[in-house]
Amino acid sequence: MRNNSAMPHRIAVLAVDQVVGLDLGTPAQVFGTARDADGQQFYQVDMCTSGGLPVRCTAGYTVHPDHDLALTETADTVIVPGIHDGPALTDGTVDPAVASALRAAHARGARLMSICTGSFVLAAAGLLDGRRATTHWAYADRFRRFHPAVDLDPGVLFVDDGDILTSAGVAAGIDLCLHVIRRDHGVAVANHAARRCVVPPWRDGGQAQFIERPLPAGDGAASTAATRSWTLERLGEPLTLSAMATHANMSVRTFTRRFRDETGVSPARWLLSQRTDHARRLLETTDLGVDQVARHAGFGTAAALRQQLHAAIGVSPTTYRRTFRPPTGDRVPV
Repeated sequence: MRNNSAMPHRIAVLAVDQVVGLDLGTPAQVFGTARDADGQQFYQVDMCTSGGLPVRCTAGYTVHPDHDLALTETADTVIVPGIHDGPALTDGTVDPAVASALRAAHARGARLMSICTGSFVLAAAGLLDGRRATTHWAYADRFRRFHPAVDLDPGVLFVDDGDILTSAGVAAGIDLCLHVIRRDHGVAVANHAARRCVVPPWRDGGQAQFIERPLPAGDGAASTAATRSWTLERLGEPLTLSAMATHANMSVRTFTRRFRDETGVSPARWLLSQRTDHARRLLETTDLGVDQVARHAGFGTAAALRQQLHAAIGVSPTTYRRTFRPPTGDRVPV
């Protein structure tokens, strides 16, 4: 892994025909904002295709690369963006030259990544068999038909399986790139990159994809939305699943099922996420002590807040506050 700013980590974005435009641009945009204290880039991002030939983008334009597959022979990381058509999606196969380049890159120790349906290309090259991976939830059934040997988890934003990482659709690709920056260079660099891109600095890879789930027929008028709003106004109070279900006028079982249908996560996981986000906002925008932040966010004690924040983003409350401390005039009173 190259950490010397004089030798940036080399990333090859390998595009195939019918590439998704946003996925194609994501690596250059996100990794390009990762810089050291002197403003030197940690990563060099270039694009390649098989034979150096133009590829058609699903957004309605043609992309002309500067490199052919030789770029993958020296790249430290190879990223495959998503696709919306082509053999990898229609019959589970891939250009033999692309498959060979990916396998060779992996064999010599390069890190491989995919964004969205780019995982179909990695799988078609035989690189995901026996490994855990993800893809866009809407393509999960097709993926399983083509690649039954892959341990597919379509319910998460991204999967870090060491030297091969896969992500779900579009925005999850941004999350994965930030995760890699964090893994390579730490929280401060990743958070700075996120702020430059104006995106959340962290979303847990295990967080659920926002999957459309129709509500059960016959009782569509019932919803957990009002209870979620009620809960957000009481994050500092003790809140139980039973209390939330009572507010929604549902049994605990019905409330839990409907809550998951509407949000994609359990009530407990959602509540923990909301409390963590609230604590982060308080640390950024107020002068409250860590003990006070913990109480306002519903964690009770500073120790509980420290444990959760470290599990969530790998830093202590004090370190987080130093990293994101705004000018005094931008802080809000409590």
